[in-house]
Amino acid sequence: MPLNLNRRAFLLAVPAVAVTAAALPGLATAGTAKIYTEDGIAVDGTDVVAYFTEGKPVSGAEDITHDWMGATWRFASEDNRAAFAADPVAYAPQYGGYCAYAVSEGYTASTVPEAWRIVDGKLYLNYSRRIQKRWAKDIPGRIAAADANWPKVLE
Repeated sequence: MPLNLNRRAFLLAVPAVAVTAAALPGLATAGTAKIYTEDGIAVDGTDVVAYFTEGKPVSGAEDITHDWMGATWRFASEDNRAAFAADPVAYAPQYGGYCAYAVSEGYTASTVPEAWRIVDGKLYLNYSRRIQKRWAKDIPGRIAAADANWPKVLE
């Protein structure tokens, strides 16, 4: 009899877990890729070099790309692609492009190109502008916490 109760509880719990997981698509699961991508494209196709050179997110071109760390990175110009290819670590977002706030809290979440900030020469992305406001309340503390959690949050 206890086996049936446990099985019934399990069968009732599975749909609830599935619904919860579906409601949180931005949260990553165990064994997460080191670079956050959608369909293999990093930073939603945004040119990461442009954050540094133009001070804003700029869409990259589909035909100007560079593959690095298992992701395809897009660029608005050949010069930006060359700069990235020469030193990807200098331009790639911290924490593989996952939300800096989420990593500081011990998990991963997706990001949007519009929620960004360069701090001490490094690019940080967030899940949304609302979450970015939370992150900005204590940037040094959030970066320290995220650094302590990275990359073990991918496990």
